[in-house]
Amino acid sequence: MKKFNRILLKLSGESLMGDSGYGISTERLESYARQIKVIADKKIQVGIVIGGGNIFRGLSGVAKGFDRVKGDQMGMLATVINSLALQSALTSAGCRAKVLTSIRMEPVGELYSKDKAVEYLDAGNVVIIAGGTGNPFFTTDTASVLRGVEIEADVMLKGTRVDGIYTADPEKDPSATKFDKITFDEIYERRLKIMDLTAFTMCKENDLALIVFDMDTEGNLEKVLDGQEIGTIVSNN
Repeated sequence: MKKFNRILLKLSGESLMGDSGYGISTERLESYARQIKVIADKKIQVGIVIGGGNIFRGLSGVAKGFDRVKGDQMGMLATVINSLALQSALTSAGCRAKVLTSIRMEPVGELYSKDKAVEYLDAGNVVIIAGGTGNPFFTTDTASVLRGVEIEADVMLKGTRVDGIYTADPEKDPSATKFDKITFDEIYERRLKIMDLTAFTMCKENDLALIVFDMDTEGNLEKVLDGQEIGTIVSNN
């Protein structure tokens, strides 16, 4: 695996719950911060987008009667809460971190722009980009690909609680087998639901490789970037 100088790390909001079932697990947050600090100390530039499903998910709000736009806006705010929590954990771990937001909300975070994000990355900060795309009807997976393309990341890493992409959901189908590598076209053909189609299409069209791996096992992030065979690599060829 080639050396990556700048990555976009997508973290799951649900994973932040740990075993709690809701909210933010301090233990999981600290584990993430330790893993991120290790790679930041190796001078790898790290941009991060984190979901908000541990606090509020827009589509679940719609099912309960919320207007879709309002529901998605509430979900965006949930990602800001998670981003601030991660920034605090990173700071406590001795890692400099900045939060940029896709919608204006100073002094919570600075308004995102590519130039500002790259400036902070070049200065050695971990940059957490909160608020999704700033628009309803787009997932944080799509936001993470968008930001990865914008900041010219070498690769996008999708940290989940599953150790890669399988032929079926391994939590439901014990016979499911794992892919070490797969193309975007194969994922389309097999109709594997790893990210929404908008996010996948953006990855494919912008040739942004994707690695799906288990972030909840501490040390895996470093192993992925050291070239160990952790997770599943998705690319155009």
